[in-house]
Amino acid sequence: MTVHTVILAAGMGTRLGKPWPKPLTPLIDGRTIMRQQLDNLTTVFGDNLRVTTVVGFKLELILEAFPNVSYIYNESYDQTNTNRSLLKALRLAPPGGVLWMNGDVVFDSEVLVRAQELIDTDQSFICVNTSAVGDEEVKYTIDDHGFVALLSKQVDNALGEAVGINYVSGSDRANLILGLAACEDSDYFERGIEITIAQDGTKVIPLDITDLFAVEVDFEEDLSRANAHL
Repeated sequence: MTVHTVILAAGMGTRLGKPWPKPLTPLIDGRTIMRQQLDNLTTVFGDNLRVTTVVGFKLELILEAFPNVSYIYNESYDQTNTNRSLLKALRLAPPGGVLWMNGDVVFDSEVLVRAQELIDTDQSFICVNTSAVGDEEVKYTIDDHGFVALLSKQVDNALGEAVGINYVSGSDRANLILGLAACEDSDYFERGIEITIAQDGTKVIPLDITDLFAVEVDFEEDLSRANAHL
């Protein structure tokens, strides 16, 4: 089964403050963040992998570094948030489910191994870490059946954090597109998930990867954590 994967790499990465797109940030092992992501994806999915990257800020640097993947251009990268990049990608992707991730996540390949069963059964999920609940992170709660209920930075009594690796099933995809289209330009894509959960009853599993390493590199301390792990 082909695994269609989207990497969201259009943003300016202002919080990290580098002069290049954040996915091109070098890691201590000599790879960039995006190279580490692609290596993990290839290790787990092999020839079944198809990757599309959404680019914007200094896109030519990413194209030159990774000439063998497909690209979508978010021309409003400096005025919109991740919901608009994901919306473009889902509208243009082939039929079926889509795995996607933020272009700044450094993670163990075992995260994808754990996700494989849900991808194979075409079940929507978000990867979560229950060990910490940071003020600046996207947080979640669950309903009485164990599915995601709320998903945002403003969640009270949160159970953990979303780590930026997610999957939408083929049957849920049309509703997620509508949810993303209903977002404000400034919203993160998680708002689109939250809308479709509320309006359409979409069942999204919180996939617990707390015991595995995954960090979104927003600040220097996050980059230090990633490098310490590698």
